[in-house]
Amino acid sequence: MQNVSAKVTKGINLGTVLQCADNTGAKEMELISVLKYKGIRRRLARAGVADVIICAVKKGKEKMRHQIVHAVIVRQKKEYRRHDGIRIKFSDNAAVLVNPKTYEPVGTEIRSVIAKEVVEKYSAIGKIAYMIV
Repeated sequence: MQNVSAKVTKGINLGTVLQCADNTGAKEMELISVLKYKGIRRRLARAGVADVIICAVKKGKEKMRHQIVHAVIVRQKKEYRRHDGIRIKFSDNAAVLVNPKTYEPVGTEIRSVIAKEVVEKYSAIGKIAYMIV
């Protein structure tokens, strides 16, 4: 697990609804906590691309609904800047479910676009991704 090469703006707040980008059976998740977030007292945690979060599954298959899961953010609407000057933003906020101990993906395929910064930090997610931007 390496550091991310871009200066990622933290654009996702607590309570944000994220789409699930993999084939685990979850469709929509709500952000309830950000792992390894060190903030200021009474400030709500924020997350960005390649951050590990804890979510509650709101929509999806009956087996997945109402579960608390760990996920990695792979897309965000808020634009962020890469070191070469390019600004990247996506059309939605999305995450991929991961194992809480190893941070390897739970699903077997990701049928949508993910950010390059996620693959730099978690290479196992890049192996099952359809396209990396």
